[in-house]
Amino acid sequence: MTTPVTPMVEAVEVHKSFGRVEVLMGITLKVLPGEVMCLIGPSGSGKSTFLRCINHLEKINAGQLSVDGELVGYRRRGDRLHELPEREVAQQRTEIGMVFQRFNLFPHMTALENIVEAPIRVKGESKEAARTHARELLQKVGLADRSGAYPNQLSGGQQQRVAIARALAMRPKLMLFDEPTSALDPELVGDVLAVMRRLADDGMTMIVVTHEMGFAREVGDSLVFMDGGVVVESGNPREVIGNPQHERTRAFLSKVL
Repeated sequence: MTTPVTPMVEAVEVHKSFGRVEVLMGITLKVLPGEVMCLIGPSGSGKSTFLRCINHLEKINAGQLSVDGELVGYRRRGDRLHELPEREVAQQRTEIGMVFQRFNLFPHMTALENIVEAPIRVKGESKEAARTHARELLQKVGLADRSGAYPNQLSGGQQQRVAIARALAMRPKLMLFDEPTSALDPELVGDVLAVMRRLADDGMTMIVVTHEMGFAREVGDSLVFMDGGVVVESGNPREVIGNPQHERTRAFLSKVL
């Protein structure tokens, strides 16, 4: 008998509101270890909000979210959920890497310094170990020769690759990407997607909010189409993109393909 695999991410009836506006209306999904899930959908459909809920940057209003079998942001006592103190939430976040649309690099630090900052300060790694790992990561993202460059000396695509290396420096078990190429010039998109493709090949569990349908089709193990705060359709990326079952999915894909 095979042992059931613990999902890396499991969402059960997740609801999130901002004031009276309900943004997530009962999201239920699972992401298995090593899986790449791509989230697509129009602006305002709740994709980025859902991503931010996974590492408790946004608190959910109902339902539950767990990463690697552990509730995010809460502890269960009996049949009640109690919110964790910020210190414990911060500890959970160290295992979840997140890459945003905007690169958010420290402008006064070099690429290398940006990458070593969190491992040294948050994880207590020695400077030597953190620098060695950072150089390996810069090599991995194709920027081994730019370790001493400041963000304003790097292109947008290079800055985003440094941001990916910075997230990987914490050795996360899950990577979240929130439209990582949407702020880039078209000719710079390919380098960032190539880094993400290599991460997927290495077995990193990833949830990617994206408009890059080619990436979703080629690299994604699963595809989720969200609209109006609900999952409209999900499945194998090639099948969903090639033969969508839902009228709303068809209408969306006809505009972006």
